[in-house]
This record gives sequence, structure tokens and C-alpha cells, in this order.
Amino acid sequence: MFDGPLSASAYEVLGVAATADEDELRRAYRLRLRQTHPDTGGDAAEFIRVQRAWDLVGTAEARAAYDRGLGASLAPEPEWSETVDVRSARADTRPRARSYGHPGGWRRERYLTLIREWVGRGQEIPDPYAADLVRSAPRELRRILADALAEEATARTISGLGMGFTVWHDVAVGDRHEQKLDHVVLSPSGLYGVMSEDFGGEVKFRRGELIGANVGGEAPVAALLGRMRAVARAARVKFGGAIVVLPDEDLLQPVTALGTVRGVPVVVVRRSVLGHVLRTGVPGARDIGGNELFDIRTRLQQTIRFV
Repeated sequence: MFDGPLSASAYEVLGVAATADEDELRRAYRLRLRQTHPDTGGDAAEFIRVQRAWDLVGTAEARAAYDRGLGASLAPEPEWSETVDVRSARADTRPRARSYGHPGGWRRERYLTLIREWVGRGQEIPDPYAADLVRSAPRELRRILADALAEEATARTISGLGMGFTVWHDVAVGDRHEQKLDHVVLSPSGLYGVMSEDFGGEVKFRRGELIGANVGGEAPVAALLGRMRAVARAARVKFGGAIVVLPDEDLLQPVTALGTVRGVPVVVVRRSVLGHVLRTGVPGARDIGGNELFDIRTRLQQTIRFV
């Protein structure tokens, strides 16, 4: 709700400037409560957001902490100031999924380059992930960081699924790094191409594609299928399904099946149910086992390059 680079700030939810005084803040809060209250035709989810925003900035102490970047507007710094090492994401000794590549790595590097260019040459940036800096950056920069975090979250989920799973992250497709395939996942339930995204708002569907105010003119499903096709052709394998992973709050239901698009079953899933979907399989995907699993893994390992 307030935990990502694309999330609206508490001030934006309340409809005031960050410099508003205490009286302005309180008036704005009361107005937004009336506007969003479900009993008067408002949106229940937005009503909850308004209440949460007030919790973050409604008192002098909470507001001071929030303005220092210590509030809940962004995840705690260790969660996203450094790239997550999926091999040590949990302190247990159970076998992990085989993992190759650097999840979110290309977008992390891209964000760091662009945020320094945006701040200006020669300007010192003590912490490029500081909450106030990220919040003030252009949306396209925040989107890059949000997608890096999304890829890392997917990597953590897959890592915990066990040794029956193999995943390749940041897979190169063609000569343009931004056209990479986020994840290739091989499991007994099938071979999947996975895209991890964060559009910063609710996503809907039309004719096998994602739509919404924050999706804009993008065609994420078509892009994912095109990249999967390039990998499949190079490695001489066939994908059983395509999965788009989004933050839980951006989807009305946990799993949405878009049907078969260009011959490939496609589902859009909440981040919290990705593990279950990968274990049970995408509807319409073909199970893989025995020597075929080994053969596909070998072909991918010999073919895949990383950005």
C-alpha cells in the first residue's frame, strides 16, 4: 500500500503538499474521509488508504519519522538498498532451487546510473535509495527500481520451492537489455516464462492483455510471449505457459487465466500465490518429468545468456 517506489505518499493520498501545516493536514484528512467513506458511495480500499496515511503523518512524531524516510512509505532500507541474495534469503538448510543469473541486477544498475544523472554530475548522493530521494525522482526512475524489487521478490519465492526447480534470471533476448526475459523456470509442472512487474496501480484485462491507467500503452503479455519465443527457438524447447507476477494489491483476484494467447497458456498472479501456481502448474501446461526434464535443463543451460 505504501511500501514501493511507485506508491503514493501519505501526503498525496490526503491531497496536501508535504509542507502543509497541522491544520491543513487535519482538514484534508476529514475531507478525504467523507469523500471515500463507503456509506456515502466512496471506495472502501481508498478509505482504508486514507486512514493509513493519517496514521503515518497524523501526529508530530509520526510525521517527523515519515519525513526522515523511516515511516512505512517505503520498505525498510535493508529490504531494497541492496540486491537480495536468494541463496541466503532464509536461514534454513533445506535444498534450494537451482538458480542462475542475477535477479533484478540489470534494473538495479540502470536505476543507479539514471538517478545519478538526474541528480546531476558531481553531486554527492549519500544513499541512492533514500526514501525522500526516490519519492522525488521521476516516475520512470521509480518504475525501474520497482521492477527490480519485483524481480527479487519472485526470485526469493522460487528459491524456496526446492531442488526440483531450476530458474534462470535476467535472460538476454537479442541485443537490447531492456528486452530481457525476467525469469525462465523449469519444474515438474512445466517450463514457464515469468515476467515480474509493478505498475503501481490496479491492473485489468482485455483480449488477453493487461490494461490500466498505469500500464499505459505497454503490451506486457505480448512482450513476454515474444521473448519466450526467442529463447525457445534458440534452445529448441517449448514453453508450457507464461506467468505475469504483480503485487497483490494490484489484482482483484489471486489468479486470472487469460486463456491461450498465441498458442501459450497465460496467467496473471498475485505475488503471494506464485509458489502455489508453480507447484501445481498453469492450466493447460504440460507436465515434464524424467529424462525430458534433464534434457530441457541441459539445452537451456547451454544456450541461455544473461544481460
